Amino acid sequence: MDFKLVSDYAPMGDQPAAIERLVADMRAGIPAATLHGVTGSGKTFTMANVIAQLNRPVLVLSHNKTLAAQLYSEFKSFFPENAVEYFVSYYDYYQPEAYIPSTDTYIEKDLAINAEIDRMRLSATYSLLSGRRDVIVVASVSCIYGIGNPADFHSTTIQLKVGGVMAMKHLMYRLVEILYTRVEGDLEPSTFRVKGDTITVRSSIGNHCYRITFFDNEIEDITLIDANTGQRIDSLEQVNLYPANLFVPSKARIEQAVLNIEADLEKQIDFFEREGREVEAKRIEQRVNYDLEMIKELGYCSGIENYSRYFDGRSPGMRPFCLLDYFPEDALFIIDESHVSVPQVRGMFGGDRSRKENLVEYGFRLPAARDNRPLRFEEFEALQGQTIYVSATPASYELARSEDSVVEQFIRPTGIIDPALKVCDSTHQIDRLMEDIEDCVSRGEKMIVTTISKRMCEEVSAYLEKMGVRSRYIHSDLDTLERVQIIEDMHADLFDVLCGVNLLREGIDLPEVSQVSIFDADKNGYLRNYTAMTQVAGRAARHARGRVVLYGTTCTEAMRRTVEDSNRRRERQIRYNIENGIMPRQAKRNSAQPSPLLNIEGDKGVNTNVMYDTATPSVNMVADTSVQYDLSTNIDALIEQARNDMERAAKSLDFLAAARYRDKMYALQEIKLEHSQNKQ
Repeated sequence: MDFKLVSDYAPMGDQPAAIERLVADMRAGIPAATLHGVTGSGKTFTMANVIAQLNRPVLVLSHNKTLAAQLYSEFKSFFPENAVEYFVSYYDYYQPEAYIPSTDTYIEKDLAINAEIDRMRLSATYSLLSGRRDVIVVASVSCIYGIGNPADFHSTTIQLKVGGVMAMKHLMYRLVEILYTRVEGDLEPSTFRVKGDTITVRSSIGNHCYRITFFDNEIEDITLIDANTGQRIDSLEQVNLYPANLFVPSKARIEQAVLNIEADLEKQIDFFEREGREVEAKRIEQRVNYDLEMIKELGYCSGIENYSRYFDGRSPGMRPFCLLDYFPEDALFIIDESHVSVPQVRGMFGGDRSRKENLVEYGFRLPAARDNRPLRFEEFEALQGQTIYVSATPASYELARSEDSVVEQFIRPTGIIDPALKVCDSTHQIDRLMEDIEDCVSRGEKMIVTTISKRMCEEVSAYLEKMGVRSRYIHSDLDTLERVQIIEDMHADLFDVLCGVNLLREGIDLPEVSQVSIFDADKNGYLRNYTAMTQVAGRAARHARGRVVLYGTTCTEAMRRTVEDSNRRRERQIRYNIENGIMPRQAKRNSAQPSPLLNIEGDKGVNTNVMYDTATPSVNMVADTSVQYDLSTNIDALIEQARNDMERAAKSLDFLAAARYRDKMYALQEIKLEHSQNKQ
C-alpha cells in the first residue's frame, strides 16, 4: 500500500522547492541531506510530503519522548490510512543496576514498565516484519538499545490457517512458549482462553481478538471478534500470532545459552581466584547460579538482558540487535532536531559502558553484560539508510555528511519574517527592559527574558513583580509538569513576562511572545553560543512583530554570526513577501486547549496551593515552595490514585502529565514514610 497524505493545505513558501529537492536527492541515491528550516516554517509538513512521494519505510528519530509523541500525532493526522507507529522507552521509571566502589554501594535495578508503550513497541516491530511498505516509526534514541533477534521473531511466530493440521493442545503449548498467559475471565493483551473445542486469543498488541475453532486436529474456523464485546467482525482464512515480548528465544536457543553461561561462569570464577579475590569469586558464583536456576525453571530471570548475547547467539563484542535491524535496506531515516539528537546518540554508549565495567569488575555480572548495550556511534552510522537531518541550526556533522545537499527552508507559510535582532549595552539593561515591557504590555503581547543562572532568573522575576509587572520564572528546579503549566498560564494571559534560563526546548509553541531579551549575551558558553542564541531567538519567530534584544558589553563571534545569519534570512523573507504580495499574518498555536490531564485546581483529597493567584502578586523561590497534604485522608489511596493517573496519562501519550503524577506519587510516598517514622 502506498502512503496517502491527507491535509487541508498545500505546500507554500519554500516548501515546494524543498520537497522537490529532497525527493530528487533521495531518488538519486545521495546518502544524506539536511533540511535547514527556521522555526515555524513547516518542516514536519515538508517531511510528510517527502515520505508520501518516496513511498519507503521511514524511521523518524527524536531526542525525547515528548517531542516523539508530538511528531507521532502529527504524522498520524497526515497518514490516517497508513501504519504510523511509536517506539520509545517503555519505562515509567527506571533505576539501572550499578555499583559504586568508593562507598561499596550496590544499587539494585528498579523499574516500572508501561504496558501501553510496550504494546506500541510490539506493534511497531510487527508492522515492519509484516512486509508492509507504508510504515512510519517515530522513535526516541532508545531505538539503538538491544532488543530481540528479528530471526527469532519469525521463528516463534505462530501461523494459523483454516484447514491446517494442528492439535489444539499443541497450540496451547506454543502460545505459552511465546509468553501468552491462559486465563479464565476477561481477555487482556497476550492472553488466551479455552472453552470446549475453541481457543480465543487476544493478540499482544491488544487490538485484535481471534476465536480459533478446532474439529479434531484440524483448524475449522478463524473469526476476528471485538476484544471487549466478543461480537463477530469478520471470518479469516489465516492469521499470524506474534510473541508477547520483543525477546522470545526458541527452546533450543535457551538450552544452548545455559551451557554457554555455565562455561563462562567457570572462567570468571577461575579468574577471580587466580587474582586472590575470593569475595568477587563467591559473589559471581552465587548470583549467576541463581539466575540459571530461574532461567531453567521459568525461562527468564531478573536482569536477563545481561545474558542477551547468549540468547541472541552473538560472539563477544558483537553489537546487539536493535530496532534498526527490523527495517529494510532502502528505509529512509529522518533525524529531527539533529543538532541535539545526533550528539545524544553519540553519547549513549560511553555512559552505559562505564556503569557496566564496575559491575563486571566487582563480580556482580559476567563480562557478557558489557554486550547488553546501546550501539556505538559508528555502528549506528553503518545501519543508517539514506538520511535527512532536520534542524533550524544544523551542526557541522550533518552539514559535512550532506555535502552539497543542504536544503534551506526560510520562508514561512504565514509570511512572518525572522525577528529583528538588536545588540544593546548591558550597562542600563534593566531600565531598557522595563521600557520594552511597558511597550509589549500596552499592545497585549508577551515577553521572554533569559539569564545564565537560576538565581538571576528568580531575582529578575522578583524585581519585576515588585515593579508591578506580572512575571513568572521557569527553570529545571521546577517540577516537570509545573513548567508546562507555566506555559499554559502564559497562553491564558495570567502573566506577561517569562524569565528563564534554558528555553531551548525545540517545538515550544509561544506565538504570543513578541520579544526575547537575552541578558549576558556576550558570555561564552553553552547557553550563549550560536546554536543556543538562534534557538532562543526562534521563540519570537511566530509573532508578526517579533524582535530580539542581545545585552552585552562586547560583541562576541557567536553574537555576530547570529545577527548576520538572521539578517540574511530576513532579507530573503522580505523580498519573497514583496514579490508575492504577502502580508505576514499572526501564527496560531498548534493546540488551543491545554492538556486535559493537567489538573490545575488540584486533585480531590489533596490540599494543593493554587499555582498562581493574580489577586496577590508575589514570587516564591523554589526552595520556599511546598505542597501540603491532608494526612487525615487515606494517604495510600492518594498514592494509588496518583499511580493510576500516571498510567492513564502515559497511555494517552501525555508524558509530561505522566511525569507530574509520578512526582506527586513520590512526594506522597516520602510523606507517608516520614509520618510513619515520626510515629515510631
